[in-house]
Amino acid sequence: MEVYKFGGASVCDAKSIQNMAGIIKSTSASPLLIVVSAMGKMTNKLEALTRSYLFDDGQAHELLEEVKTYHYHILNDLFSDHNNPVFNDIANTFVEIEWLLEEEASDAPDYIYDQIVSIGELVSTKIVTAYLKSAGCNAIWADARNYIKTDNTYREGKVDWTKSEAEIQKYLLPLLEKSIVVTQGFIGSTSENFTTTLGREGSDYSAAIFAACLNATALTIWKDVPGVLNADPKWFAETERIPQLSYHDAIELTYYGATVIHPKTIKPLQNRNIPLYVRSFVDAGSPGTEITALNAPLPVPSFIFKVNQVLISIFPKDFSFIIEENLSDIFSLFHKHKVKVNTMLNSAISFSVSVDQDEQKTDRLIKELSEHYKVKYNTGLELVTIRYYNQGTIDRVTENKEILLEVKSRHTCQIVMKDKTAIE
Repeated sequence: MEVYKFGGASVCDAKSIQNMAGIIKSTSASPLLIVVSAMGKMTNKLEALTRSYLFDDGQAHELLEEVKTYHYHILNDLFSDHNNPVFNDIANTFVEIEWLLEEEASDAPDYIYDQIVSIGELVSTKIVTAYLKSAGCNAIWADARNYIKTDNTYREGKVDWTKSEAEIQKYLLPLLEKSIVVTQGFIGSTSENFTTTLGREGSDYSAAIFAACLNATALTIWKDVPGVLNADPKWFAETERIPQLSYHDAIELTYYGATVIHPKTIKPLQNRNIPLYVRSFVDAGSPGTEITALNAPLPVPSFIFKVNQVLISIFPKDFSFIIEENLSDIFSLFHKHKVKVNTMLNSAISFSVSVDQDEQKTDRLIKELSEHYKVKYNTGLELVTIRYYNQGTIDRVTENKEILLEVKSRHTCQIVMKDKTAIE
């Protein structure tokens, strides 16, 4: 039993889907569950459509037509016979958005978001399943919402593991004994059968949920990179593939912002001791990266960059110290405004954090913090995290930078910084 997960880049056009089919036809994995994301950057487009609908700016129908045109272009490239049932199936799926756009926007934006954005995964998996069938694969389509059960936290659904595992074992496992099954990442459903999503880029997490609940022998995530690299190629001209990685280091790297794997992916696999392979769909024969219980340090330092950071420093308005009571209050405000802390440093009279810039969330947070504390903040910053650092690696990333905050632990160094030229 294996689980394969293919992201948006691996199904972004007809040629990519044909390549994906080649990988699946050449595998000896059986039974096989395939988890697929929305095509290309379609989630971004559907998010824009959602915003347009909620703010009633008159662009929603135009954006929907762009979404439909993109998918029908891929369909036309894949299927010469326009009588193939997949054309009607896709048209009927888009009707769900059309019906929603005819209604007045409700006061539940997160619920609306999930109902619209989830269509990306539903459409992509229907197209992929139809093409696999035409290519000679015994494949069937399955709705992930029938198996992954969540609470009612829209946009960030919390998985009910007991219910999900029961549904997967009872209903999905028998399907896998008969054929390859194609299902969606990113989506689940509530007990009332309303669609939820698991958080941005949550398809990796979905694949891990399925793998854990199926007791799979392995999960393979197919990417456009040769494996887990020690740095993002867009920041470094030279990078190295990491052949083997421990669950612990993988969790640390994803927590700090490594985007090759979703942060929630690792723990379910670690709990069941299921190996995770990160491989290239561009070069399917290359070895990639193996993530297991192996307990060994990384062979090279790893770098994670985050840009558009805001450094927020919080001080008491009186002469008191920042103590446990203040920290409890401060963290409750971060939780209230759904602002994730990327790094932090506490002193007797101040508490400083670096967070992602989000105009709405960050501004509201700073406004409410300022009611109780003295607040200073800097925008347009960079955060670099170095796993297994040394002074040479620190010097390398801080050249021509002004360091505003630096936090070190035994294996990890985090630095919030800004270009000196920008300060001048």
